[in-house]
Amino acid sequence: MHADQPDVVVGARRNSPLVIGLGEGENFLGSDVAAFVEYTRHAMEIGQDQLVTIRPDSVEVVDFAGQPVTPTTFEVDWDASAAEKGGWSSFMAKEISEEPEAVAKTIIGRVHDGLVDLPEVTALGPEVLSSIDRVLIIACGTAAYAGLVGKYAIEQWSRIPVDVELAHEFRYREPVLSPNTLVVSISQSGETMDTLMAVKYAREKGARTLSICNTQGATIPRESDAVVYTHAGPEVAVASTKAFVAQITAIYLLGLQLGQVRGTLSPERARGLVAELQAVPDKLSDVLAVGERIKELAHWMADTRSVLFLGRHVGYPVALEGALKLKELAYIHAEGFAAGELKHGPIALIEPGQVVFVIVPSPRDPNSLHAKVVSNIQEIRARGARVIAIAEEGDVAVLPHADEVIRIPLASPFFEPLLAVVPLHIFGMELAAAKGLDVDQPRNLAKSVTVE
Repeated sequence: MHADQPDVVVGARRNSPLVIGLGEGENFLGSDVAAFVEYTRHAMEIGQDQLVTIRPDSVEVVDFAGQPVTPTTFEVDWDASAAEKGGWSSFMAKEISEEPEAVAKTIIGRVHDGLVDLPEVTALGPEVLSSIDRVLIIACGTAAYAGLVGKYAIEQWSRIPVDVELAHEFRYREPVLSPNTLVVSISQSGETMDTLMAVKYAREKGARTLSICNTQGATIPRESDAVVYTHAGPEVAVASTKAFVAQITAIYLLGLQLGQVRGTLSPERARGLVAELQAVPDKLSDVLAVGERIKELAHWMADTRSVLFLGRHVGYPVALEGALKLKELAYIHAEGFAAGELKHGPIALIEPGQVVFVIVPSPRDPNSLHAKVVSNIQEIRARGARVIAIAEEGDVAVLPHADEVIRIPLASPFFEPLLAVVPLHIFGMELAAAKGLDVDQPRNLAKSVTVE
């Protein structure tokens, strides 16, 4: 800006995000559409190494060489009220309450005749989808845990090997990629710098790239061959909640699509899985009812200095996510472990009074490892731990061994994580609130990490 031209604002884009809001008699510069959606839902993408000049009645975009550019415009699919608290005590409380809606909106319009139809993915071409011999998921933080949950499902449904890597480690080890590798990046903001650079590296090495993102007009989707948008709406609180369940939902849709295209899922099996996924939002609404009990638990644990989380199979990434929320929000030591690792070291941490959350798989599935997890509970309880079990309705086997049981509705194994994680999100928020901390803006953290 310059005092001699008060009606002109010039912006430049290199690496960090920049998006333009197009109003009537006014235009806006922002790093995210949430900055101006109160005034306009019309937006314009600004690419890497581009300059934009905005006046009240015009927008001009050129590249760094001064050549005119015709940018892409789009409509923001949520309104300003979605970015307001709406009477909730915090944005995080509001966003946890929106987890059922986030899953439902991510599914809507993507199921036809009981089968998944992702035009964003099928646009890659059936020959590309059938030739994929490896899926590599890259992400950071909570998004990486969503990828770990998705790994189990994609491998079972499509029979394609899946690896999950932290984006900031990915390109520094010279990974082996080929045109038959599908690199799936996950980022709520679509601006995570480590993930963006990993996507660019993957494209340079000839791999196919697909982005799972919650923000329209973001950089990572634009750098990818295809994008599956989650429709969770704006997530303002720094600690991610509804974006996490929406990301898992999007990954599941991808896994189902791959299974359908490759013939590894029969139409009957695929329809059954889709129906279960569509039932998740109502079940999530039921889970939210445990909030008051969890608030009570959080208050008596306000001075707790360490919490451990255990899970097996898809419950393991949920344990990691539960621990991360406590680190982010309550600033206490928290660790998530694969329950099978307990005897390989972590059991040394167990002492009288140690709080341990255990994500218990369903006893109805003979392959669910339920008996082994109950055995883990017995081992840690015998050493004085205080056990809080997340278990499905009707599971009586955990009752003699747990100090507290938080119930979730019945679901098959792959859909349990979407339900089991909600009590952990609530617990992290309530424990932080009990300690008098800001749950929306934890110290030292930013919503989007736009530097390496």
